[in-house]
Amino acid sequence: MRCPKCGYTKSSVIDSRQAEEGTTIRRRRECDNCQNRFTTFERIEELPLLVVKKDGTREQFSRDKIQHGIIQSAQKRPVSSDDIEKSISRIEQKVRSEYENEVPSTVIGNLVMDELADLDEITYVRFASVYKSFKDVDEIEELLQQITKRVRSKKKSSVDETD
Repeated sequence: MRCPKCGYTKSSVIDSRQAEEGTTIRRRRECDNCQNRFTTFERIEELPLLVVKKDGTREQFSRDKIQHGIIQSAQKRPVSSDDIEKSISRIEQKVRSEYENEVPSTVIGNLVMDELADLDEITYVRFASVYKSFKDVDEIEELLQQITKRVRSKKKSSVDETD
């Protein structure tokens, strides 16, 4: 593994542990040259999964693309990178368990929306405003009513659990 600081190709593994619900190995490494410590992740090589876009074109499934969209939506929000990574892992796991070769892009978008609705309502609304391509204010108002209803029911159930 190449050191991100000095580029040296030899490093020592300091610690290894399972991550992302056992689907990944997280390794802490130390560069043998400059002693810089860095983290790497090891995943099972998955068969290529194609995303079928609305216009019928296909592109390879990309965790990075989902991550970029969520990070953009979560800017200046109290959403940790660990929470984002866990959400992406759940999305990928659902997609790979339900679809073998191809998955519609709408399925991925809806899974991201579900994850964000539970994670942070403002991040959800920001993502939805780009993903849904609203045509008018009424569509935005409908989305806000849905998320408000969801947040209130979540708060109500958490209050009921503490009673």
